[in-house]
Order: sequence, then structure tokens, then C-alpha cells
Amino acid sequence: MKPFPQLLFTAFIALSVFIVFQVITSIVAIPLFGFDRVAELLKGPDMTDAANIAMLKFFQISQSVSLFVVPSLLAAWLLYDQPQEALKLKGPIRMAPALMVGVLVVIVNPLINFLAGINSEIHFPEWLSGMETWMRNAEDTAANLTDAFLKTDGIGGLLFNLFMIAVLPALGEELLFRGVIQRILTDLTRNVHLGIWLSAALFSALHLQFFGFLPRMVLGAMFGYLLVWSGSLWLPILAHFINNALAVIALYLIDKGLISPSVEEFGNGPEYWYYVIPSLFFGIMLMWSIKHQYKNNL
Repeated sequence: MKPFPQLLFTAFIALSVFIVFQVITSIVAIPLFGFDRVAELLKGPDMTDAANIAMLKFFQISQSVSLFVVPSLLAAWLLYDQPQEALKLKGPIRMAPALMVGVLVVIVNPLINFLAGINSEIHFPEWLSGMETWMRNAEDTAANLTDAFLKTDGIGGLLFNLFMIAVLPALGEELLFRGVIQRILTDLTRNVHLGIWLSAALFSALHLQFFGFLPRMVLGAMFGYLLVWSGSLWLPILAHFINNALAVIALYLIDKGLISPSVEEFGNGPEYWYYVIPSLFFGIMLMWSIKHQYKNNL
């Protein structure tokens, strides 16, 4: 199968698996949470109700598995003779690059927040003001849902949130966007850089959060280069996990009053430009160092 039909086929698999899983999840949810609560999803549940939050987390896990993990593995199995090799699920990760990736995610955080600030200030033309209002309202709703998800009193809740928001998305989204789609787009364009940036743009767009599009695309490209240089999907999975896990842990500590809320927004605003420049410089240097670790692969 040529690259473009592969892309369409992967999209068909993802949509089909997602629909089937959501139907099954809805059926299973009825005896667990009650028919009324499940039906309330259509009009938006009360997010102050702990039972509703538990139900939404149940659906969130189902969505991560059905939209990313299962379709990726199924597509690789159907499209390639050696699925594990095609997905580049070889390892283990060497210690030095793994440590560098951890530092890299922290180092680029001011840059990513700065890009988020720029992105949030983008305004549509007047004739698209209705769309802009709808998008901003959707982002506010998503932010409120995330806040509700992350509020927890104990370590058990924190560990569950790490599984739901860090482990599953890191594994599933990297399998799909870097493991499958980036490979297909690279074959389609016959250019590794186009493959990386197009898959990163698609990765960001499918989150349906326009005002976070730019920073998420840059992160996606960073993950894509880590895959190309290392030859292993485990390195971008690790980077994705660390990025999400740090956000979950930071919000937990903020909620407990252990750190300042300003930590979450560090770099977001023009007054932080003097942090953004070293963030960019040292981020590039670390990326170069990680690439150098795998020079024999190139």
C-alpha cells in the first residue's frame, strides 16, 4: 500500500476502533455510574460532582486506549511485516540520552510557555469572531475539566492522574503520531523534516485546542527528531511522559499550596524574554548533544 492510502487506512482504523470502544464503554458505564449520569454526558455533566469526575476519567482512559494505543498497534500489524521494527519499539534506552531528555524537557519549558502566550494572543478577523469565541469557550471548558481531573487529596489519586494524563498519552500518542503517522508522512513527502513537522502539526491540531497549537506543535517536532536520531520510539515516549508528568505534579503541588501558581506560567509573557533566550539556546545544545549520542545511527 502506498503512503497516502496508508494514511487514510490508519485514520479509518482509528475512527472505527474509537467508535466501537466508545459504544462498549458507554454500555459498561451504565451499571457502574447509572444511566442518568451517562446520559448527562450529552449536555455536559456537573464537574463539581465527584461521581461525574470518576465517570469522565473512565471515559478519558477509554478514549486514550481506543483512539491512540489500539489503532496504532493494529495499523502497524496490518501495514508492516515486522510491526515492532516498523514502530521502532526497540530498546532499552541508554542512560545518558535518557537523562539528557529529562533535562531538555525542563530547559525548554520557558520557551514552550512563551510560545503558548504568543499563541493565546492571536485573534481572528472580525468575520470569524464567532469561531474564535467558540474556540476560546471550548478551551476554557477543557481547562476546567483538566483542573477537575487533577484535584486530588492523596498520593493514590496523584498516581492515577499520572497514569491517565502522563503514561497513557505518552505511549498512545507517540505510537500513533511518531510511530505510524510520521513514518507514513516521511515516505509520502520523501523528506524527513517535512514528515516530522507535518506529523507534529497534525498531532497538535487533533488536540482541538487552537490557542495551544504552536507550543504543542513545537513539542511534537522535538519528539519527532528524538525518534529519528535515536531510532527508538522509547525516547520520545519518555520525553512526552516527563513533560506531562511534570505538569501533573506541579498542579498537585500548587493545589496543596506547596509551590507558587506562577510556576505553571513561567515564561508566559514578554517580561520573560530573558529566560526564553537561554531556554532556546540550551534546548538546541541539548538536542545537538542527544543527536551526537546516536551519531552511529545517522
